Amino acid sequence: MSHLTDKFRAASRARNQLPAVPGQMMEDVLAQASVPRRAVLRGGFGATLAAAFGGSLLTGCGGGGGGGIAAAAPAPGGTPAVSYAVAFKGVPRSTTEQVVVPEGYTVDVLFAAGDAVEAGATPYTGTLLDSTGYEKVAGGNHDGMHFFQLAGVDPSKGGLLAINHEAPDAQILFPAGFTYDANTATAEQKRIALSSVGVSVIEVEVVNGKWVVKRNSPYNKRYTGNTVYAVGGPAAAVVGATVVGTLNNCSSGMTPWGTYLTCEETTDNYLDPTQPEEGYGWVVEIDPQGTFPATKRTALGRFDHENTAYMLDADNTVAIYMGDDSTPGCVYKFVPSAKFNPGNRAANRNLLDSGTLYAAKFNADGSGQWIELTQGVNGLVVGAQDPGNVTQSTTPPAATPVDFATQADVLINTKSAARVAGATLMDRPEWVTVGPDRRIYCTFTNNGSRAVVDAANPRATNPHGHIIRWSETGDSAKATSFRWELFLLAGDQRLSAANQKGNISGDTFSSPDGIGVDPQGRLWVQTDASTGASTTSTFGNNSMYYVDQATKQSTRFLVGPNGCEITGLTYTPDLATFFINIQHPTGSWPSNVQGNTLPPRSATIVVRRTDGKPVGA
Repeated sequence: MSHLTDKFRAASRARNQLPAVPGQMMEDVLAQASVPRRAVLRGGFGATLAAAFGGSLLTGCGGGGGGGIAAAAPAPGGTPAVSYAVAFKGVPRSTTEQVVVPEGYTVDVLFAAGDAVEAGATPYTGTLLDSTGYEKVAGGNHDGMHFFQLAGVDPSKGGLLAINHEAPDAQILFPAGFTYDANTATAEQKRIALSSVGVSVIEVEVVNGKWVVKRNSPYNKRYTGNTVYAVGGPAAAVVGATVVGTLNNCSSGMTPWGTYLTCEETTDNYLDPTQPEEGYGWVVEIDPQGTFPATKRTALGRFDHENTAYMLDADNTVAIYMGDDSTPGCVYKFVPSAKFNPGNRAANRNLLDSGTLYAAKFNADGSGQWIELTQGVNGLVVGAQDPGNVTQSTTPPAATPVDFATQADVLINTKSAARVAGATLMDRPEWVTVGPDRRIYCTFTNNGSRAVVDAANPRATNPHGHIIRWSETGDSAKATSFRWELFLLAGDQRLSAANQKGNISGDTFSSPDGIGVDPQGRLWVQTDASTGASTTSTFGNNSMYYVDQATKQSTRFLVGPNGCEITGLTYTPDLATFFINIQHPTGSWPSNVQGNTLPPRSATIVVRRTDGKPVGA
């Protein structure tokens, strides 16, 4: 999640005369933590970013994984076994204009904002494009992504990347000093801004030992804020058959049938407020092959979606896990009514349009329930009383009436439905990941204005966030109960305030965001902390860490350049190539390593070992 999202949502709330939510803004978090934030993100959209950031598809890789360090994998034919045991030497915290990785590793910039995507596209090279041109190039603020295999292609040497673009990299879209205002922007200016969000699908391959984008591949395609999307599920009758644009495409997930789930982390269209707000805040299913139409799946609920992760039972029941990245927000699970059909991909086309949506309740004794969010049960009726964000003040807000007359009402107002039903309000749920051992992890980045604590959110004015781990009853996707534990409290023992110390063993960090357990059971955590000096002096720039699931020892693997967030983690099946996103750098990167004078831009990087062995080993 980009800090830009906070600003966008605040401006939208003010425009719609909605009440402010204490702790929603990153500035609130830092003020409560007594950590000054650098003076950025002021004024209009353009000024803000300019000042601050100057065959058939077979399967996807990069989602899921399991617990513990894996043993050496057996090798056929008597060849030496491949070891995935973590052995890299951690890197120190730093504040530089480089991506820092362990000795014996390489970093290459693969795909930056403005690079060509679709066939015939003219990339941004310093000269501004028109809206037609921007529709064909990479969007901005690269976030979640997944690597998909292609039939007939060695996945260690090629495949598809689906990459989210959360927000515009405005410094490559508009003239210097231009301020974007959605109320006064011309139609062309709106199209340009909206072109920079959404998704890029690109084919990538190894050429002369380096990963590159395969130019003019028939798979290369942009999905933007100007694209028309189909709408499926129970709320389609209210939302409409189609919606113009996807927006705030934060993290993502994949399905067992090889489609990409891009998550909209906003519930209104702040770049073009003339569009109805009910069209945004959904999970959008995109087929990287282009066989199925891109569709907003309303059965999964409408909220500030961060990512998705799935669990698949032996009988092919699927559960999709999700977090609501708002302050506070809930954790959700969706179980389709029908089962996944592994023998007929087309049969799964609309699998996500019917099923049961749940929200999590974390009890003080370590137990948990999945509370059904279905109209007519758990208080979801006409005349329900929404208690509001009761965690943000010791004086509870006045309850507000809300009518849940249909399931569409529940899905369009999912945040309210979860509160009415009694789900636990969490400290900004971010990524969820499901390991091969079926344990589930979720990051909770922070909540600088939490006033009422509970067992799952134990720190008032929580500036650094935490991670929770749980197991479903019977390790089943169908379970309606679970057992949870507080896996880790972020922070640093050198900090003076008790709520900032945390309990990390090893390399400390603030604001865990991206998280993934890889197929060999190794847990990786990425951060999105403040980039002000008072934070970086303790933690360094935002980084990526390996965390041992048994000892909870943290080892810093990668450090990003100044001003960035580390996000987007996916990999080739052999784990010899990691793809990672560097979002909103503020200095000279990546131009300083590419040998040009372009502005700083979000970009996808490739991390590998020089000896070709698995990353992390």
